Amino acid sequence: MPHWEHFEHKADIGLRGYGATPAEAFGQCALALTAVITDVAAVAPRAAITIACTAPELETQLLNFLDALLLEMGLRKMLFSRFEVRIEGGSLTATAWGEPVDVARHQPAVEVKAATYHALAVHQQPDGTWLAQCVVDV
Repeated sequence: MPHWEHFEHKADIGLRGYGATPAEAFGQCALALTAVITDVAAVAPRAAITIACTAPELETQLLNFLDALLLEMGLRKMLFSRFEVRIEGGSLTATAWGEPVDVARHQPAVEVKAATYHALAVHQQPDGTWLAQCVVDV
């Protein structure tokens, strides 16, 4: 089953996403990113945006995807709660659904600055599920 979680890091926050495919794990990792900022359940998937990035390997694709998502959050002043990610070779395309930040309702906790290479991993686990993880700078 796809799911996400946070893991502890000294000064920052670790994100983990799990799924049946790398793309599904990336989407769950993006949910973990939103959950650093606010309660994901409070974010309505009202409007969609598209994110596209390229990288030769999955780890760099994950970083590029999360950084592109953070850029869109900042530029559009939006939060996102639903993700559909497609990975074909070195290309990633994602649709993210969300809504404009409502400070009173979303009560943003922290500002995430960037995804980092620290604890960066994307791999298939022994049970066949995929893990996508990294630490984000807050």
